[in-house]
Amino acid sequence: MATKTKLSIPQYVLNDFRHLHREEGDISSFGYSNLDPAKKMAGMEIYSSEGLRPAVGPLKSDFYRISITLRGSVDVQLGLEQFKHRPGTLSFTFPGQVFSKSNISADTFGYYILFNTDFLQEIIPGDKMQTEFPFFDYTGVPFIQLQEAEITAVADFCGKINEELQQHRPGCEKAVKMYLYLLLLEVKRSYVAQQLHLTATDTRSTYLVPRFKKLVSQYFLSKKRVSDYAALLGVTPNHLNRTVKEVTGRTASDAIAEMLVQEAKAVLRYTDTSVAEISYQLNFSDPAGFNRFFREQTGQTPLAFRKNA
Repeated sequence: MATKTKLSIPQYVLNDFRHLHREEGDISSFGYSNLDPAKKMAGMEIYSSEGLRPAVGPLKSDFYRISITLRGSVDVQLGLEQFKHRPGTLSFTFPGQVFSKSNISADTFGYYILFNTDFLQEIIPGDKMQTEFPFFDYTGVPFIQLQEAEITAVADFCGKINEELQQHRPGCEKAVKMYLYLLLLEVKRSYVAQQLHLTATDTRSTYLVPRFKKLVSQYFLSKKRVSDYAALLGVTPNHLNRTVKEVTGRTASDAIAEMLVQEAKAVLRYTDTSVAEISYQLNFSDPAGFNRFFREQTGQTPLAFRKNA
């Protein structure tokens, strides 16, 4: 019997990611777009939305990502959670998280920052990042709406980072790190003021369903039963099913299936892994069962999706 290899969405590194999110021929001048290579620093990149591809993902990366919207609207999906960016919205992704962007309106403008786990090591150890800034953790809220003064401050920090990159004066790398840390601190202050840090153990439906979705995004490959998630959340399976159905109109099992489909779609799109191998790694008893499941969820076969992706 052939040895099974671990199946997962390809996880991209920072220095091999640009082709996935930037248009070819991008002529914008903000941040790392067309920046002199001599002025670039390892471990981080910053861009404006000018030159952004109209859709990104679903995919995974091994770095942190901050997305900032000043104008327009963008649909963002983080795991199973779907959000609509509007002016003043920020969202956050972290290493290993599945994310995608779509429906970027023509008038959209904003910034996004990418950085490796150890980029801020001098200020905050990489293993403390998710504790210090809970919006970078599965248990946190990865989507926040800022007040006008707060989003202005965040945009100003982006401008200062860009200025340091363009002028490349002595000490610019340390200045960029400080500005990025101050940007994150500004967001954390709003996060705490909005009491978003208190939702991690709340069992009311407003908070239980997002927590369930986060857990599915984290454990869907190893935990396939609703009872598994009910145990993690400290509620009964019946209560979890009822609450998810009331809030979303779909069952808890539907959410687990949706995450499996996301994984399958990304592997079909970004790799040449066979349909049979994908079916076994997603724990289907045979490829025919996986084909039926995929067709029921998407309306097309895995091969048809791969051909048109």
